[in-house]
Amino acid sequence: MWEKMKAHISSGEGVLIVFIKWVLIGCIVGAIVGVVGISFHWLLHKATMFRMGHPMIQWFLPISGLVIIGSYRILGMKNDRGTNFILVAVRQNEAVSLKTAPLIFFSTIITHLFGGSAGREGAALQLGSSISSYLGRIIKLNEKDERIITMCGMAAGFSALFGTPITSVIFSMEVISVGIMHYSAIVPGTIAAFVASTLAQRMGILPTSYTLFGVPEVLSLRVALSVGILGITCALVSMLFCIIMHNVFRCYNLYIKNQFVRIFIGGALMLGLTLLLGCNDYNGAGMDIIQKAIEGNARPEAFLLKILLTAITLGAGYKGGEIVPTFFVGATLGCVLGPILGISPSFAAGLGMTAVFCGVTNCPIASIILCIELFGAKGLVYYALCCGVSYMLSGYYGLYSEQKIIYSKVKPEFIDRSVV
Repeated sequence: MWEKMKAHISSGEGVLIVFIKWVLIGCIVGAIVGVVGISFHWLLHKATMFRMGHPMIQWFLPISGLVIIGSYRILGMKNDRGTNFILVAVRQNEAVSLKTAPLIFFSTIITHLFGGSAGREGAALQLGSSISSYLGRIIKLNEKDERIITMCGMAAGFSALFGTPITSVIFSMEVISVGIMHYSAIVPGTIAAFVASTLAQRMGILPTSYTLFGVPEVLSLRVALSVGILGITCALVSMLFCIIMHNVFRCYNLYIKNQFVRIFIGGALMLGLTLLLGCNDYNGAGMDIIQKAIEGNARPEAFLLKILLTAITLGAGYKGGEIVPTFFVGATLGCVLGPILGISPSFAAGLGMTAVFCGVTNCPIASIILCIELFGAKGLVYYALCCGVSYMLSGYYGLYSEQKIIYSKVKPEFIDRSVV
């Protein structure tokens, strides 16, 4: 019995040492990535404001693309795989080059400054994971710990920009291999996300949040049916989003081999469509359009145009994220469908925003938590229903081709397949 007690005490001491180690690492990663993320957020905001005040700068979008491709070539990252490589890096413990951080940092700002249609959180994932992976190599972490610190960087980068620390942690653990979550990363990831988010708030960057109007006060079967139908629609649209993104990328690669020519043509297409549409609603991330949709105002065609222009931008080689565009697509779609389904357009915009995100990322737990952090817990059952339906019916499509679906979405069986 005494031997068992000694073994238990020894084991407890080992866990305590590991705990202290990850608390310290989480704080360091959160602080470093947080500072970089704050700078990234500030420059993106300035770039967006400058573009909106000087719309003529969009004429230089094709030329700006040449700068992006040239930068990646000069630093020896001609075949950069973006967020897809981050997923591979965690799953197979491949090192993420530190060069990824400055490249994605400035390339995303260039994309937003000159009017490409792209988000920012996907770039933040690459930014955070690049810095944290390099830090892991400096302090000589072992193979398994390097995976954890990379996820810490992902969580910290996402949290610094969007101000949703819990979603950031769960997303970083859930997105790698759907059906398996790396719970060992929850403590350091939470600390890193908390530190990064706290630093951002201290610097005046408020967390992203929305006030939804018309959220039902009580549970209703009629509302539940409407929410379920909206969830089905979001699943279909998320599949459409992924199909268009992947096929536009394949077409670029198939018909335009030269990267410089490809991005120049993509920039010219984006510029031409912007002029044809006669508005700048689809340039940049589109956070202002998301806010309008939450307030109950959206064009019926907005979600389709955002899908198309984001695919043209990112497929050509411009840099940025896919996550905010999915928010744009879901919010505008929900706003339009809400009155048809008999629910508030504001409430439906919030549902659509997170349900489309769930469908394209295959992360239902992160999506439900995102609802709470963005909108509050009121209406949580409906959020969970809409996200759950979208997750189940979106099939095995996904934004990230390197994402693995470990377990079936419809039955408890092991499948281990990549997304379509």
